[in-house]
This record gives sequence, structure tokens and C-alpha cells, in this order.
Amino acid sequence: MREKRRSGFTLVEILVVVVILGLLATLVVPRVVGRGEEAKRTAALVQIRSIEQALELYKLDNGFYPSTEQGLEALVTRPSGTPEPQNYRDGGYMKKIPLDPWGRPYIYRCPGEHGETDILSLGPDGEEGGEGKNRDITNWEE
Repeated sequence: MREKRRSGFTLVEILVVVVILGLLATLVVPRVVGRGEEAKRTAALVQIRSIEQALELYKLDNGFYPSTEQGLEALVTRPSGTPEPQNYRDGGYMKKIPLDPWGRPYIYRCPGEHGETDILSLGPDGEEGGEGKNRDITNWEE
């Protein structure tokens, strides 16, 4: 006689899988939730470091940083005005200036209040200053 083969899952097997998935979710979700803002802060810091490196190359070629008025766009296209760069690199120093992870432009000041140049992102609240998760991301603090 032939044996009949069963196919599919029993209700008990499905319940066991659902319970296991539930347990995994309770362990993993709390660790992942809230990491989005931390990741954005890290991305902003990496972008600021990249901008700083381009500014250093600009200074090596020209002997000075672009002025606040010339702004970070001086790293993309040859700036006009004073000080005029005499040894500006063909193609510029960056392909484009990124927006911060919250979609806003970085603030650049030269001379800066905290060093030769200040670069900052206003963070998630979009306002200068702030504490905790709303604090600014800058090139002078870690």
C-alpha cells in the first residue's frame, strides 16, 4: 500500500515560527530604532572632514582659504572677489558641495570663531546651538 505524504505546515509549526520571529524582533528592533539620527550625525561629520580636506588643498595651492563671502562654492568653481586665487586647480577641489543629511547647506566662516575656518551643520533642529540630539555638528568639536 502507498503511504500518503503530507505537504504544508501544521498550525503548531507556524505558531513556533511566529513566536521565534516575535522574540527576535523584541531583541533587534530596540537596537536599530534611534540609530537613524546617529547615522546622520556621523554622515555630517564625514562630509565636514571631506570639506576640510578640500579646503586644505585650496590653501596649499593658493596660500589662503576662501573668504566667508566666497563660501564653499569656491571649492567647486573659481571664486571671484578678494582674495583672488592665483593657482586655482583646474576642475576645482570638489565636484559639488553636499547638503547636510537634513537637506541644508553647511555653514562656512573664514576667519572662524574657533579656528582658521568654521564648518557646521545645524543638525536636526535647523537652529544654531542646541543640546543633546539637536546639537550642531562642527569641525571644532567631536
